[in-house]
Amino acid sequence: MSKPVINIVADIGGTNLRIASLDSEGKCQYIQTYQCKEHPSLRSVIEDYLKKSEIDSSKSLVNACLAIACPVDQDLIHMTNLPWSFSKAKLKNDLGLHALHMINDYTAMAWSINELDEWQKVKIGGGEPVQHKPIGICGPGTGLGVANLIWGNGQWISVDGEGGHTDFAPTNDQEVAILSYLREKYSRVSYEQVLSGLGIEQIYQALCHVSDVETNNYSAADISKRAIDKSCDICLEAMLQFCKTLGSFAGNMALHTSAFGGIYIAGGIVPRFLEFFEESGFRRRFEAKGRFTHFNAKIPTYVITESQPGLLGASAYLTQQNINEGLCR
Repeated sequence: MSKPVINIVADIGGTNLRIASLDSEGKCQYIQTYQCKEHPSLRSVIEDYLKKSEIDSSKSLVNACLAIACPVDQDLIHMTNLPWSFSKAKLKNDLGLHALHMINDYTAMAWSINELDEWQKVKIGGGEPVQHKPIGICGPGTGLGVANLIWGNGQWISVDGEGGHTDFAPTNDQEVAILSYLREKYSRVSYEQVLSGLGIEQIYQALCHVSDVETNNYSAADISKRAIDKSCDICLEAMLQFCKTLGSFAGNMALHTSAFGGIYIAGGIVPRFLEFFEESGFRRRFEAKGRFTHFNAKIPTYVITESQPGLLGASAYLTQQNINEGLCR
């Protein structure tokens, strides 16, 4: 008698780890969220989930797709924003997995795009998406994730990368001042230093420095709350600057690939203040590309509002791999 096939997926960020198993239709079930800092290793989290879900890898063929916030091209994985390191081969062996697929978290995000319904995203400006044209995805969270989808040979191909670590390029005097402030802290300033949770805090700190006012020990959540209720002028300016800088970055992505399929904003930050974001300077900065303003004006931008896009994308990826390998539940 053949062993039953069980599929599990995980979305592993620098702060949270979300993990689920798939039902017979490839939909996520038994979703659990773990705080990464509370666990010594990825293996310990997965073992805990398997135990609680009563999944025994010795009695089943367990296939896993783990989407993780770091490069995955080598066997030895070092997470960028978390002190976890492990060997992919050893992890597969230790957990007794039949198959282990490690993908970048924004590869999973890219795979989620064509799984989204209209109610799982919000359009912010631009024209209509053009079928089979490139799609870009970027998302501020603990870090800044980036990926692209390209159509080729009759299928979508995810192209991941580390675009969040490209050089921060200021476009006005205020951003020049922010860059100057951050260069006192870092030998090199990337977009991730301003487009992330830490980035919001550092923009706020830089603006306090420029204005010569006392800096409060505010978290990103504190700053966004005070910006939305307008109880702090510098917090408000910091969040507006964050949105505008994200607009410039997303607009650059659109230019890189002629992303007439659309640019999607993912990550855990922007959906929390969607109305504020829609009214900010994001879209104006997205289009503000000089002679190519008309080019970007046609490209639609979206915010992903689906709560588990990483799991959705990892599920789509694993389902396709199982089809390719002739596996079924």
